[in-house]
Amino acid sequence: MIIFNKKIFGFALAMFLTLGLLAACGDDGDGDTEGDTGGDGEGAEGDFESQQWRFVTEEVEGQVQYVYAEEFADRMYEKTDGAVEIDVYEFGGLGSETDQVDQLMQGTVEMAIMSPGFTGDMVDEGQLFALHFLFPDDIATTQDILNNSEALNTDLRERYEEHNISPLAFWTEGAMQWTSNDHPLTSPDEFENFQMRVQTSPLIMESYEAYGANPQDMSWGELYTALDRGTVDGQENPIFFIGDASFHEVQDYLTLASHNNYVAMTTVNTEWYEGLDDDLRALVDETTEELQDWVFEEQDRQNEEFLTAIEEDTDNPTEIVELTEEERDVFREIAMDVREFYRNEVSGVGGEILDKLEEEIAEHE
Repeated sequence: MIIFNKKIFGFALAMFLTLGLLAACGDDGDGDTEGDTGGDGEGAEGDFESQQWRFVTEEVEGQVQYVYAEEFADRMYEKTDGAVEIDVYEFGGLGSETDQVDQLMQGTVEMAIMSPGFTGDMVDEGQLFALHFLFPDDIATTQDILNNSEALNTDLRERYEEHNISPLAFWTEGAMQWTSNDHPLTSPDEFENFQMRVQTSPLIMESYEAYGANPQDMSWGELYTALDRGTVDGQENPIFFIGDASFHEVQDYLTLASHNNYVAMTTVNTEWYEGLDDDLRALVDETTEELQDWVFEEQDRQNEEFLTAIEEDTDNPTEIVELTEEERDVFREIAMDVREFYRNEVSGVGGEILDKLEEEIAEHE
């Protein structure tokens, strides 16, 4: 009888300890079980459907726009725990710059980085970025204006959205510089009959016609060969692009004019963007905002590195000439007349967006 009671007691004790151990393993004191992978619910894969987006750029692997799109894709993948995968396409992967604009507008792709120069025939007001000497010489100040301008981020955005394109952000890829053969471009006289390659924008063409040049619109994919063969005499771009595309190899001079900024836009198809789940759209906006500082540092790094590379390229020597302030003032005076051309002949709203932007720039200065 005593032996039987001991067995019953031992069995009961073992069961009690086992159940207690299971409870301890399954409950951390907060009510969460080991199999609960939801965490705080934010950014977990279970919160978003698996999606595949396409993000096209106007540049190739390693260049500013492409690495921006890669960074954007990586951050969205991480924030959604792999639910959102973004395929990044370099220039030419889905056609020319103008092809990419059409693809975004039609919804063939969801996202694109584009420069307003290739939308000039579609959104007249976007051509204001072609105006020379509009933004401050200080690149950081220019970026601050691009970040906060109501004229751009509200008024100009509305004009693009009439075409089913929403610019989520504007950002600089650096100051624009000139390359040429035979002579540097230090005065309007040296632009006389100069075959200048430009983007497809009537206002860019007007700017160079005012200097005396013959502007030729052309995709950059054709530009190296055109420079090499003398089809065009020169071009404008930020330093990193000149160096990475090897334009300096077929040009004798690099003129540091800093007459303009190369402004890029992070854009989305409006209908697609507005149809996103609120939480997912908020992540797109958040990531876009985060990358404003990131891409500013990236363009600065690339422009500095490629200037050094061009300077040290003894196999393809390029003479680098920096305009004096007096020389820039001559070009600046001519460029002011082009602003009136924009107001009277280009803008569909009588220059109202430009007027507001000039006021915002004046406040920063």
